[in-house]
Amino acid sequence: MSENNHTHEHDHAHEHASGEATSREETLALLSYMVHHNKHHAEELSALSKSLSGEASSSLQKAVSAFENGNAELERALELMKKESC
Repeated sequence: MSENNHTHEHDHAHEHASGEATSREETLALLSYMVHHNKHHAEELSALSKSLSGEASSSLQKAVSAFENGNAELERALELMKKESC
C-alpha cells in the first residue's frame, strides 16, 4: 500500500459549544460551515476506502454512506432554517 502524506488542519474552537443559545445568524453560519466541511471529509473517506480491500473497505464505505446521510440531514435543516427566515 502506498503512503499518502496528507495534512489537514482544523480550527475547531467552538465558543458556542457551552450550550448557550446562539443567534439565528450564528446557527445558519455554523450549519453552513459544517455542511461544507463534512462534505470534504466524506470525499476524503470515500477516496481512502478505495485504497483498502476486503472488509475494511466495505466497512469504511458503509461509514461514508452513514456520514453522507447525516450530512444530508444537516443540509436539510439548513435549508429549512433559510426558508423559515423568508
